[in-house]
Amino acid sequence: ACIVFNEAQEIISKYSVFIHRVQRYESGKFYRRELPCILRVLEEVNEKIDLIITDSFVWLDDGKRGLGARLYEKLKGQIPVIGVAKTFFRDAQNYKEVFRGKSSKPLYVSSAGIDLDYSADFIRNMKGRFRIPDLLKEVDRLSRT
Repeated sequence: ACIVFNEAQEIISKYSVFIHRVQRYESGKFYRRELPCILRVLEEVNEKIDLIITDSFVWLDDGKRGLGARLYEKLKGQIPVIGVAKTFFRDAQNYKEVFRGKSSKPLYVSSAGIDLDYSADFIRNMKGRFRIPDLLKEVDRLSRT
């Protein structure tokens, strides 16, 4: 699923596709399951995209590429990617912890093609009173329907 939004964080469009065959989850190789799905839903998007936010880490240990970095690479570095992970991955590197709302649990923000401090501030300042920004909650809900 994908939500396209504007600078005011108003939803412009929603997209979702059903993927019939999905790879099994493998720790440290999350991208094998998720990347084909993201690329497939992006084929449906009609709007120009300036930034992509994924539910993932961008970088893993020793500079290994996570889902976000692999997506950035597949898009030939043309669209910056911000990764927002809800749970910590023990081998993640080059991320910022972002606290939102009254939560004592951080979001783990990483990025490719865009400054990490800017990315962390962007996620910190997204609309929503709780730990997960409203738009990220909505795309998660959309992906489950």
